[in-house]
Amino acid sequence: MLRRLQDAVRGYAGGLPPTFWWLWAGMLVNRLGGLVVPYLAIYLTERRGATVAQAGLVASLWGLGSIASGPVGGLLADRLGRRSTLVAALGAGGIGMMALGFVERIEVIAPAALVLGFAGECFRPAMQAAVADVVTEPAARVRAYGLVYWAVNLGFAVALAFAGLLAGVSFTLLFLLDGATTLLFAAIVLQHVPETRPQGGAHEPALRGLAAAFADRTLWPLLALNVLFASLLWQSHAALPVDMRRHGLSAATYGALAAMNGLAIVLLQPVTTRLVAGRDEGRVLALGALLVGAGWGLNAFAGGTAVYAFAILVWTVGEVLTTPVASAVVANLAPAHLRGRYQGAWSMSWAVAAAAGPGAGAFVLGRFGRSALWLGCAGVGVAMAVGHLLAGRSRLREPRRGAS
Repeated sequence: MLRRLQDAVRGYAGGLPPTFWWLWAGMLVNRLGGLVVPYLAIYLTERRGATVAQAGLVASLWGLGSIASGPVGGLLADRLGRRSTLVAALGAGGIGMMALGFVERIEVIAPAALVLGFAGECFRPAMQAAVADVVTEPAARVRAYGLVYWAVNLGFAVALAFAGLLAGVSFTLLFLLDGATTLLFAAIVLQHVPETRPQGGAHEPALRGLAAAFADRTLWPLLALNVLFASLLWQSHAALPVDMRRHGLSAATYGALAAMNGLAIVLLQPVTTRLVAGRDEGRVLALGALLVGAGWGLNAFAGGTAVYAFAILVWTVGEVLTTPVASAVVANLAPAHLRGRYQGAWSMSWAVAAAAGPGAGAFVLGRFGRSALWLGCAGVGVAMAVGHLLAGRSRLREPRRGAS
């Protein structure tokens, strides 16, 4: 039994270079310290005297900064290098987060959130590009991005649990620990991660290279489909808790159900990554989209804990099928000298969904009702599945560009 477990772990995590594992460890540490964002609204309203509207504005400004961080971070990763961009962005984000914990006036916190949303997320394209640099085999990239996604969710789940306890002691402590773990990630990169940017390749002018990523007709469908995909996932932070409360579920029950998502990802990601290895990417992504849509659609029939829980498990399976495969596809599409900018465009699609998805879901729920929202989500899942099948066929006609 132990031998079989060792073989399974080796098959899932074996064969990846040491540099990848340092990046993975840094990302895990960083997400273990992701303590502030989940409790930002509570902190602003209870400790800084902000109104709910002001707290919402701060959250929106944070999201706006993260939208800009993708293209800029990707550009810096290509022009200055992955290592320099990671260290600078993580250093700025860590120091900024610690400083924000001591700011009292909301008129200062709001613009600071915009800057911190930008600085704190600028590292992501460089991180994703570095993974593609050191893991060059397309099939192995699915495993690598799956492991990164696994670490992100494990760290987030642990952070969410501890943040609630620490907030009862001191909100300032949340900011200090969040910033410290970000600085620790920067130190790990500085000490253990060499520059991974391919040498000797072509260097596009800054804006032309950025435009090339956004103009790639094989990347555009993925970006658009990912905005839809991530927008569905973001309903877990907006429409879903409201719908649960309307059906008599307590805040504690919502928290427990939400935690199921992270726990299921940690348990399922190693299994699903092995199952999809070597399979047609378009079909895997289409299946993931159908499951995500079906899971959210099931909420239309939910009135109690059991159905909500089952729905979460269904869309979580779709999530773990989709996310690492889609990340690997983006890496495989990107020419080596534009890898950072492609990853920047990819990061931007996530940020756009984070900014638009919760508000859109809340609007539909309030204006048209739960059936329209959740069945609409199911329809979006079907549309995404069709889109992935068509996009997959289109990619088959294009040569691989990012495997070196």
